[in-house]
Amino acid sequence: MAATQEVDVVVIGLGPGGEHVAASLAKAGLSVVGVDRRLVGGECPYFGCIPSKMMIRAADAIAEARRLSALGGSAEVTTDWTIVADRIRDEATDDWDDRVAVERLEASGARFVRGHGRLAGPGRVSVSTDDGEQEFVVRRGVVLNTGTEPAVPPIDGLADTPYWTNRDVVQIRQLPTSLVVLGGGAIGCELAQAFSRFGVEVTVVEAGPRILGPEEPEASAVVATALEDEGIAVRTGVGVTSVAHDGAFSIGLADGTSIGSQALLVAAGRRTNVADVGLDTVGGDPSARSLDVDERMRVTGLDGVWAIGDITAKGAFTHMSMYQANIAIRDLTDEDGPWAEYHAVSRATFTDPEVGSVGMTEKQARDAGLRVGVGTAPLPESSRGWLHKVGNDGIIKVVADLDRGVLVGATAVGPAGGEIIGMLVTAVHAKVSLDTLRGMHFAYPTFHRAIETALDSIS
Repeated sequence: MAATQEVDVVVIGLGPGGEHVAASLAKAGLSVVGVDRRLVGGECPYFGCIPSKMMIRAADAIAEARRLSALGGSAEVTTDWTIVADRIRDEATDDWDDRVAVERLEASGARFVRGHGRLAGPGRVSVSTDDGEQEFVVRRGVVLNTGTEPAVPPIDGLADTPYWTNRDVVQIRQLPTSLVVLGGGAIGCELAQAFSRFGVEVTVVEAGPRILGPEEPEASAVVATALEDEGIAVRTGVGVTSVAHDGAFSIGLADGTSIGSQALLVAAGRRTNVADVGLDTVGGDPSARSLDVDERMRVTGLDGVWAIGDITAKGAFTHMSMYQANIAIRDLTDEDGPWAEYHAVSRATFTDPEVGSVGMTEKQARDAGLRVGVGTAPLPESSRGWLHKVGNDGIIKVVADLDRGVLVGATAVGPAGGEIIGMLVTAVHAKVSLDTLRGMHFAYPTFHRAIETALDSIS
């Protein structure tokens, strides 16, 4: 039986938010143990945001070079994937080694234990390590930040094939000649476009009626057209019924057709890691898909347990995890708020054109019973869009609550759409009045000036 150790806080799961909680509480003078069975830093730096955006940055540069003939010259473009692969390995992931992250965590004063952590009863945590079990009793609480895993749908034959998820695809050093992407969400669309620009023949298969389903229909339409114009086949409204592999993939579709490809990327969403964290030992439901939290990130009905990040179902984004981490830190160190608000959650999809969005979509606002006003402005017709010319696809859409006279949602699609949305995030978060927004100065000639046009067109 392992000796039981007493500490103030145990953090289970050291993605960006969990790592931040553990380090910050340790710097505040608490005794903290951080636990993770995988890499410290989580999905984002090793398999998600950072390596994928390196891929996208390279692909975007290739696309811009190919646009030169429409703007001022000519260029011969030769692609080299090894430059991208080397950058991911050397600059982003240290060859998927978390030594630097572990040292950073321990320098804060926290202790790191590599293993699988679980709740083992009220105020208790058990960690299974390569050297056996370690037991902890917590004086203050446990913070759960166990994140998500790639979801793999139960398609006939799929499990027996060498398919990729996002964790595999960022590690490849040689590109396939052809690729099917199963899933038309943000990850699927981003990676499909990146590989296509490096010369891979790409097909995106999405069971839903359109790609980028959580976004406004107008945003989906703009991105779908952009992908198709670059030679990517986009198949929507059709599910995959079977997958086989015999040197190459054969993907059977629900409409009776099939697609062949050298490689298959499964980008069909994420699965939360809550089933094996010991919820049953503290009165929780281990079959829950997510954990309900209050404004201080305390898990509803579980004393002494906080949760942050993807498992709270407030948005599977690094910036959400960090936002919630700061709230949990304040609560665990007896500081005042501000506490959590989610009416202005923002996100960005790094396709070209980019999609930035915040708050409610038009449909969500109408479903909520609001008296909705909508305004749009096509980006190519804006001052900067017209000057930008090729690669200027996009739209600004704003969603207003007419009774309160404020925006409740917005979408910016276009070059730097993820940056343009920043102003609209502030407007939604701070509940800035429509009159105030319409009375602002909008710099000329900028992409964000199209926001003024969208505001003026609110019906």
